[in-house]
Amino acid sequence: MKKICFIIILALFSILGTSKICIAQNDATTTKKTKKSKANRILYGQASYYANKFEGRKTANGEIFRQSKLTAACNALPLGTWIKITNLKNGKTVTVKTNDRLHVKTRRLVDLTRAAAQKLGFIKHGLTRVKVEVLGKKPV
Repeated sequence: MKKICFIIILALFSILGTSKICIAQNDATTTKKTKKSKANRILYGQASYYANKFEGRKTANGEIFRQSKLTAACNALPLGTWIKITNLKNGKTVTVKTNDRLHVKTRRLVDLTRAAAQKLGFIKHGLTRVKVEVLGKKPV
């Protein structure tokens, strides 16, 4: 009787131990897939552009802000990430680098420089709906 119980317990431990190993292997595979797909991530939201009062000030990564550069502020992505932004109203696109952060309570996805907003064609409107495609740490 004791031998049977011992064998059953041993069998249960071996089954549970095997499933934990399988789960760990699946998690490692999932993590690798997630890292690859982060560069292909797509976000949708609202974009605006900086006011002129920020000209010459330091951004979150230490660069000096210039309205003439193609940069953006974004809370959803790491600083230094290159993104392709598409204006959903007219289909125009621009590639920019994130170098700043937005206010914590803002609902906008990105805040662009005036140069980037002009390329997207929404200067007169002030705000527009956009699609943001993450390109990664290097421009494509």
